[in-house]
Amino acid sequence: MDTVEGFMMTRPPTARRPLLGLTVLVVEDSRFACEAVRLLCLRSGARIRRADSLEHASKHLGVYRPSVLIVDVGLPDGSGLNLIESCATAATRIDIILGTSGDADAEAAVLAAGADGFIAKPIASLSAFQSAILTHLPQDRQPPGPRLLSDEVVNPDMIAYQDDLSHVASVIDGDDGSETLGYITQFLGGLARSVADNDLDQAVSALAEKHALGSSTHADMTALGEMLQTRLTAGSAF
Repeated sequence: MDTVEGFMMTRPPTARRPLLGLTVLVVEDSRFACEAVRLLCLRSGARIRRADSLEHASKHLGVYRPSVLIVDVGLPDGSGLNLIESCATAATRIDIILGTSGDADAEAAVLAAGADGFIAKPIASLSAFQSAILTHLPQDRQPPGPRLLSDEVVNPDMIAYQDDLSHVASVIDGDDGSETLGYITQFLGGLARSVADNDLDQAVSALAEKHALGSSTHADMTALGEMLQTRLTAGSAF
C-alpha cells in the first residue's frame, strides 16, 4: 500500500503508539462509548472501524478481518455473545476478541463465549485499554522496550451522549416488552455510569428490578422517558 494510511498500518509499534499496525472493529451501538474507543485508538496508533449492530458487524467481517474485535454484549438486534462465539470458533480466528459491557457480571459469560478478555464500561483509561489488547498480542508484535504508561483518561464529546439519550427516548414508546426493557436498561445503565449520572442510573436500576420481579413497569417507563427529555432539553444549551 502506498497511501499514508497504509504506511501507518505497516509501521512497527512504538512505546508511545503501542497499537500501531492494528485495526480495531468495535461493535457498539452507543455513540458515546464508541467515541471513547475512537479516542483511545487514536492515541494508541490503531485504526478503528465501527458497527452498531450484529447485522452491520456481519457485513464488515464479510469484507475484511480486523486485528482486534471489541463487542458490546447488548446490541439492538441481539446478544453480542453470539457474535463472540461465532468469531471465536471460526476457522480463521480474529487475533484478539474482547467483550464489553456496563454490567461487570457479564464478564463470565463473555469469557465462556470464547473471548480473550473483558473490558468493563466506562472505557476511558488509556493504559488499561492498551493493556487489555497487548496482553493477548504475540511477543513478536509487542512494542520494543518498555511501554510508556499513561494516566490519561479520555472524555468523549457530550454531543455523543445527547445522541444516545435521543436514541433511547425514541425507543421508549410505552412498550414494556421484555426485549425492549432489557435493551433499554442495559444501554442506559452503562451510559449513566459512564457520565456519573447517579439519578439516571438509579432510575434504570429500579426499572430493571421491577421487571425482574414481574411488576408493572409502565409508570417507570413513563417517568424514565420524562427524565430523558429533561436531559435532552438541558443539553440543547451546550
